Amino acid sequence: MKFSNLITIILFTAGCCSFESAAQSLLDSKPHAEIHKQLLANAKSSKLDKSVIKDFIKNDIEKREDSNIKNTSESTETITLINDLLKEANTHIGKRYRSGAKGPNAFDCSGFSSYVFRQFGYNLGASSRDQYNQGSVVEKQDLKKGDLVFFTGRNSRHGRVGHVGIVVSVDSEKGSFKFIHASTSQGIRIDTNDAYYGRRYLGARRIINNNETL
Repeated sequence: MKFSNLITIILFTAGCCSFESAAQSLLDSKPHAEIHKQLLANAKSSKLDKSVIKDFIKNDIEKREDSNIKNTSESTETITLINDLLKEANTHIGKRYRSGAKGPNAFDCSGFSSYVFRQFGYNLGASSRDQYNQGSVVEKQDLKKGDLVFFTGRNSRHGRVGHVGIVVSVDSEKGSFKFIHASTSQGIRIDTNDAYYGRRYLGARRIINNNETL
C-alpha cells in the first residue's frame, strides 16, 4: 500500500482533517529520528490517539524527505552563489568574441566560462574539451542554472566538443533551456537550445554542487 494511501486511511479512521491541511501544518518542525521507530510500531498496533497519529505522520514524512532534501543552509548558499555567478556573466553581454581570448574585454567560449567561474574560486580547463571532463555529469532533464552545457563545433559531423555555455534558465515543461556564451559571430549573448543548438548539443556538467569545487 502506498504511504499516501496509508495516511489517508489513518486520518479518516481517527476523524482528523484532510491529509493536505494536516501534512502542511506538520512539516515545519525538525525531524525526530529517535522516536520514529517507536511511532511506526505503535501505528502498526493501531493503538493511536489523534495526537500520536499527527506525530507519526510528521516524522514519517520528514524521514522520507531527508533523503532527498539537502541541508537548508547549504542549499541557500549554493543558490546565492549561482545567482551571483550568473549576474557576473550577464555583465559581459555584448563584449566581442576573439579566438583564444580569456577576458575581461574579449572572450572565446571556454575563456568566458573559465573567467566567470574563476571570479568565484572555481578553476576550469582552458578548452571546452577540458571543461567537458570536469564536474559531475548532468542529464538534460536535470539541468539547473549554473550548469555548463556543451555542443559540437560548427562542423557538427565530427561529433566532438567544440563549444560551451552556462545555463541561465530552464523550462522543464518544454524541455528547453537558455544559456549565456561567447558566440563567434555576436560575442557574449544569451541563446536557447533551439533547432541549431539542439542539433549540436552533447551534454552537461555541474561544477557547483554542495558548495564544493568538483
